[in-house]
Amino acid sequence: MSTQARGLQNFISDLRNAKSKEEEQKRVDKELANIRKKFTATGKNLGEDGSNNALNSYSRKKYVWKLVYIHVLGYDVDFGHAEVLALVRSTKYSEKHVGYTALSLLLRGDDPMMNSILNTIRKDMTNPGPTSAKNNVPTTDTAQALALCSIANISGLELIQTLHSEVQHTLTAKSSTPCVKKKAALCLLRLVRTSPKLVTGREFAPHMAQLLQDKHLGVLTSSTSLLYGLASQNPQDYQTLIPYAVHILGMLVLKKACAREYLYYRTPSPWLQIKLLKFLQLYPQALSSGQNENDNGQEQHIVQLISVVSKILTETDVSDSINKSNADHAILFEAVNLIVTWGSSGPSQLREGAMKLLGKFISVREPNIRYLGLLTMAKLAQLEGTAESIKKHQSTVLVSLKDADISVRRRALGLLFVMCDTDNAERIVDELVAHLALADAAIREEMVLKIAILAEKYATDLRWYVDTILKLISISGDHVSDAIWHRVVQIVTNHPQGDLQAYTAATLLVGASPRRCHETTVRVAAYVLGEFGFLVAERPGMSGEEQFRILHQHWATSDAKTRAILTSTYAKLANLYEECRPLVAPVFARCKNSVDVEIQQRSAEYAAMREAFSPEAVEDLLREMPPFEDKKQSALEQRLCEKEGEDSAAVAKATRPSAAQRQRQAQSQAAARAAEEVAAQQAAEQNAINDPISPISGNPGAGPLDRSTVGIPKDVIPAMRKAFSNLCTSPSGVLFENSLLQVGVKHEYVGAQGRISVFFGNLSKTPLLHFRAIVDESDHLRIQKQGTTGLLDDGDDGGCSVEVRTQAKLLLLVEVTAPFDDAPAMRVMFETEDGELHEYPLRLPIVATCFMEPVTLEPGAFMQRWRSLEGQDRECQEVVKTPAGADSIDEEYMKRIAHIITDGLKFGRCAGCDPTPWTVSGAATFRTGSKDDNGNNINVGCLVRVEANPQAGAFRVTTRTLHPLCSKAVKNVALVSIKLA
Repeated sequence: MSTQARGLQNFISDLRNAKSKEEEQKRVDKELANIRKKFTATGKNLGEDGSNNALNSYSRKKYVWKLVYIHVLGYDVDFGHAEVLALVRSTKYSEKHVGYTALSLLLRGDDPMMNSILNTIRKDMTNPGPTSAKNNVPTTDTAQALALCSIANISGLELIQTLHSEVQHTLTAKSSTPCVKKKAALCLLRLVRTSPKLVTGREFAPHMAQLLQDKHLGVLTSSTSLLYGLASQNPQDYQTLIPYAVHILGMLVLKKACAREYLYYRTPSPWLQIKLLKFLQLYPQALSSGQNENDNGQEQHIVQLISVVSKILTETDVSDSINKSNADHAILFEAVNLIVTWGSSGPSQLREGAMKLLGKFISVREPNIRYLGLLTMAKLAQLEGTAESIKKHQSTVLVSLKDADISVRRRALGLLFVMCDTDNAERIVDELVAHLALADAAIREEMVLKIAILAEKYATDLRWYVDTILKLISISGDHVSDAIWHRVVQIVTNHPQGDLQAYTAATLLVGASPRRCHETTVRVAAYVLGEFGFLVAERPGMSGEEQFRILHQHWATSDAKTRAILTSTYAKLANLYEECRPLVAPVFARCKNSVDVEIQQRSAEYAAMREAFSPEAVEDLLREMPPFEDKKQSALEQRLCEKEGEDSAAVAKATRPSAAQRQRQAQSQAAARAAEEVAAQQAAEQNAINDPISPISGNPGAGPLDRSTVGIPKDVIPAMRKAFSNLCTSPSGVLFENSLLQVGVKHEYVGAQGRISVFFGNLSKTPLLHFRAIVDESDHLRIQKQGTTGLLDDGDDGGCSVEVRTQAKLLLLVEVTAPFDDAPAMRVMFETEDGELHEYPLRLPIVATCFMEPVTLEPGAFMQRWRSLEGQDRECQEVVKTPAGADSIDEEYMKRIAHIITDGLKFGRCAGCDPTPWTVSGAATFRTGSKDDNGNNINVGCLVRVEANPQAGAFRVTTRTLHPLCSKAVKNVALVSIKLA
């Protein structure tokens, strides 16, 4: 080649001698122009395939080699393809060699010119025998080898689908030489990786079995590579080949049967052994499934496999030759990985032997072996029953944390993470925290993350967990991510049992006391003190004023993110402690002009909050945060998974809950179940009578000392229902009346607030003793209660006495905070002089329509909003029949319906919207006392339409709002009101 392509050598020399990129580009452009000129043919010299017939073999090969070299340098080559194909079609090896090399590099599988060369490639694979360039001696496999190499390197789905069957035929043909079989196996592997569905496992498995019986180790090595690639995609299809793989391993390991040229430092074909062990790792149940078979052959190959693995474990040792040591240990570690894959189904003596051997390797001086030993021991630690064996090497692993090689230190950290359990957690965490102060920056972030996960996972006392995180912050605060201290806040918030919250608040207050402390400490202290600082405010030196002073000393050195947290904490401190308000007000005043928008907005909103809202509303807005949602995977575990991958031993360890975590989860679930049972019991009591708006809140409970209780007589309930329905749309009336007691109600509303007066009159001839009225709290109502002395007592011995012909009074001030569809419950309890206990469960006529504000809309605006509120979640609709004996539906009847809509439900009549006189439409706004992010009241627009069918004597009530509860509540009130019209 060097004597023939002198022009190519000169061209390469010119490019190497170029002094600048521009000079090289200029030389390449000149050569490309010259080659293009040489390849251009006209007239008789133009071949059928577009090549130049005037070029001799030497010139064509030289110019194509130049194009290949230019392409390898990174320049675009978009011509000369016809000359490449002409070389491929040649019968001379020298030309075909150049042609296939250029074909692999310059053309892609989707190139239109590839169709013209497919037959040539197919012919070279199936009919080998090109002539030599020197003496025309026929060869048997050179053309096949060149064709297979080109197919493997040329991408393109169409090419693969066209030629893959020829590749398979060449691989399995008995006439193919070992060289061709090796290349065909690797070529097919490349095609399968590109298009996995090319080969059907059940059909191809017998052919693989024939290949695995080949005597040539080179063919076996390439075939095993193909087998591993195919089995990785569909393991079950190739499970029958396990005995063949075991037999080959037995020949290499037990009998040392290997050709001399495949011995590597006296180790028989280590690459083939590694590939076979990797293939066997795809079948973790191979031992158990084989033992269940009755076939003696199956048992024989299992015994042979165990013998092979046992011999690898026992005969592998550190060698003076680095190359031999690396090869032997590569086989060893794959054998240990196979033992790990078998898990508990494998022989216990193999696991013990592997552990003993790995314990020896993690103490050697060779860093590569020590690295692999630590890595493999971490995998072995995942198996059941290995914990105690691994703990014996804990001190050795701790020494590896101080290794000069950071990769060894990382593996030691990973192994410590995996071997940690409830028994040794505190010692390992304390050792890691102590070593953190000496660790370099490259590994500190990983150490902090794993220490935080271990401390949470195995903390039998969460106070130890809090102390550990604070140590991490003090030692390496720059490497403590936000996710770590967020997790502390989440755990402390979600575990109100015991004194954890108070302990954390006190500890953080002490930790933030020095002027120089890490900013992460300030952040977590600010959040926790804002939420739970009141738990320690009575302790000496921990008052609200002292908490503000300690936190505010860090204001000047904090960044914007920390100041935003501090601002919210100051607002909560000012809400809890009167003495903090004069201290906080100047801070908010200064920060109203802050350059940071977040701090500016928070300061302005907190400063204006007390002027804009009632004290109760401010109290509600600044109360402690509710518990966080417990996710299946914490943010720390997600971060670990991102860093190490889902298959790592550390991620598998982190995702398995520990005994301490299961215990905490059980406690939380028990508390949640208890809360749900209480809520379900209350709901059952409130819904004892299935009525849209029921005047009865539930069945009376048992009296003190299990005395029988007199409830509401059934004959009174119809009158109660009518009285309750009337009170929903009228300002005053009687709610309940029997021979002993009369309950009257007078109520008035402005916007989201209401004033309800309840009068309890004694109609009997004797005093009513221990008279009490218990109004249940509601999530959607803020209620302030005042009443006759003793009326609101909870105790059975409390209450007031209502003398004959006198009244007890109850005053309720309510503010609605959210839509609702049920009326608040009230229980009235008293005793007569003869000791008879009475309990009447009632409901107050406080319904959603009481907080409506009429809105008048034009017909076009009403219909536009009506259409925009379509949808199942926004609309409620029900048909109601007129009561038996009621008047027929006429215009006078419709006037009463319109009066109910406007005066009773407080809706504005939308004139012009009704297409017929039998339709009434209205609009209103449901007012609440809640605020949005901009400080505006949250209101809900409501629309109602009542359509009458005089012939059927029925009404259809349709309500549409943005909130499902509003739609349901308005519909219920409208239904009961129409029944009474």
